[in-house]
Amino acid sequence: MLIRRFLDYLRYERGYSALTVQNYGKDLKDFESYVENLDSHLSLETVDSDVIRDWMGSMMDRGNTATTICRRLSAVRSFYRFALCEGIVKSDPALVVKGPKKGRPLPQFLREEEIGTLLDGDGMWGDGFKDVRARTILDVFYETGIRLAELMGLDDKDIDFAGSQLKVTGKRNKQRVIPFGRRLGEALRLYINVRDANVSREDGALFVTVKGKRMNADQVRYEVKKNVARVSTLKKRSPHVLRHTFATAMLNHGAGIESVKKLLGHQSVGTTEIYTHTTFEQLRKVYNEALDRA
Repeated sequence: MLIRRFLDYLRYERGYSALTVQNYGKDLKDFESYVENLDSHLSLETVDSDVIRDWMGSMMDRGNTATTICRRLSAVRSFYRFALCEGIVKSDPALVVKGPKKGRPLPQFLREEEIGTLLDGDGMWGDGFKDVRARTILDVFYETGIRLAELMGLDDKDIDFAGSQLKVTGKRNKQRVIPFGRRLGEALRLYINVRDANVSREDGALFVTVKGKRMNADQVRYEVKKNVARVSTLKKRSPHVLRHTFATAMLNHGAGIESVKKLLGHQSVGTTEIYTHTTFEQLRKVYNEALDRA
């Protein structure tokens, strides 16, 4: 009940996306289960900082990465800030807890020849609804760099074919407009035609299942992972890899970092700068390979 109240606050008062709220809910329920199993007399309202540290230790023992632990700790911190403001707890047990140090790995991305084969390779795609839908999803991720939640939230009305631009709703319900080229415009028109000939939609959603319902996160992730695996050996094959691919391709082809920042919907240019390191690593790899051949 308390967790639900907090999640409602995030969604309706803070404007968090449905996917973010879902992830916060999973993290908090994991923490709640740990607390209940640790001591039947404990509850979310009565834990102290040592319990939170023990929970973090248990995650380390299970092999969770520092990034995962820090993300879950962030959910717990937000929860207790809310609980303190609401008078549910008298003190914030997460305030003095520090997460494990984590490195900042370079984002993974597909090489240009891989994305070219994936989208335009001979024999890669059929003409049926599922194939056209999957290819269009990959195309939208790659050519716009939008997030998973942003793609799931797209409606037909968000596409301006005349202006060749896409309106997306990002984090904190902030909207931005992303231009797209002729190639993506043609892919979207084809998908919509095939979709409308095969599926009866329940609402205005752009990407839907065969039953006409808006696709959820797991369904989109599955399509991306399955198809990226056809051209790449990357261990990570998520929609975010395609977002990374978009940003890297933009910088490699001369786009300014401020422009890429706006397209990605980043708050700070510092977040976008990680992709400049990626392009540098790519250049260094090409240079080393050239030296080896020489």
